[in-house]
Amino acid sequence: MAKAAIIDGKTVAENLRAALTREVAAFRERRGVAPSLRVVLVGDDPASRSYVRSKDRMAAAVGIDSALVELPDTITEAALLARVEALNRDPAVHGILVQLPLPAQIDEARVIEAIDVAKDVDGFHPINVGRLFSARGALDPTLLVPCTPRGCLILVQETLGRSLAGQRVVVVGRSNIVGKPVAALLLGADCTVTLTHSKTRDLPQECRRADILIAAVGRPELIRGDWIRPGATVIDVGVNRVTNDGEPRLVGDVAFAEAVEVAGAITPVPGGVGPMTVACLLRNTLIAASNQLG
Repeated sequence: MAKAAIIDGKTVAENLRAALTREVAAFRERRGVAPSLRVVLVGDDPASRSYVRSKDRMAAAVGIDSALVELPDTITEAALLARVEALNRDPAVHGILVQLPLPAQIDEARVIEAIDVAKDVDGFHPINVGRLFSARGALDPTLLVPCTPRGCLILVQETLGRSLAGQRVVVVGRSNIVGKPVAALLLGADCTVTLTHSKTRDLPQECRRADILIAAVGRPELIRGDWIRPGATVIDVGVNRVTNDGEPRLVGDVAFAEAVEVAGAITPVPGGVGPMTVACLLRNTLIAASNQLG
């Protein structure tokens, strides 16, 4: 059997950003303003700072008006909520993202719920989550859907074609950020979805049932090659830092060297799902602006 095709998330994300560049230019011509995004960064964590600066650069590259709101890690919850409310009230701001995690003194759920539903470009607000899970809401083009799950869906569609009806999907991981919303998206695309987790009995056997296997559990190389049905499409969301012979490296939740010998197509880590997350954030910003301005 031939090795799996590598699903190139970088190229798919580049194509999505190119399309967004054209759509943003058309939006600006029609409305006279650019879609605008504000990213709130609390504290000075180097990884978070690097990530939000990458978002800011890519937003500017597609024509989005993006700015970083930097706040100290000593800020009180009340002060942060007041800053979010000021962004909610500003009609020139179409999208708000508060970079997680937040310092221990701040309730993350309260902050997420404080963001205007219409400006919630992360798609984490409980109302947007409810819309995703309601009926076939996942197919609503005006919906603000969590970015990584949307990126997973696009990669699957690019690999298998637009219609996924009848495909058997197994999602490993039940987080609110990836596992649950990606399951909802694929249900909306008429897949048959099984959502598994750490308490699932005989997890390897469940994985072997999948036409599409999505790994989002946060455990390095948990899923071995013999867990994968021959020819299956594997989307590896995991990003785990490990040390090998003293050298740090990134690995996914799937044992890539084993899986590539069995799967039909697979995402690498890095270079698979990661680039799609930022591209889908930019897409959500355009959707939010379009929803607000009609």
